[in-house]
Amino acid sequence: MTDAGRHPRHALAPLLSSPVRLSVVAALAPTDKAEFAFVRDLVEVTDSALSKQVASLEEAGLVSVTKGRMGRRPRTWLALTSEGRAVYRRHLDALRAISGG
Repeated sequence: MTDAGRHPRHALAPLLSSPVRLSVVAALAPTDKAEFAFVRDLVEVTDSALSKQVASLEEAGLVSVTKGRMGRRPRTWLALTSEGRAVYRRHLDALRAISGG
């Protein structure tokens, strides 16, 4: 079987099979970076749940995490890496191909 004849499911990113991880990546896709609290509220998860999922995405090289301060308050920003954007695009393309779209 050639690559051209393979089912599109083979292009799905296993890491993005988690609804929370997929939601995080989708939330970050249209932005350069987003604050942790914004993503947490958008995805509707707890701090600890988001932190765990972001750690998995960061370990895989899909998300970068930057810590800093705004005034006196500590902040954490999340951003998709270029690899993360590519993986997300391939994943969406595979979903579209599977669904006939």
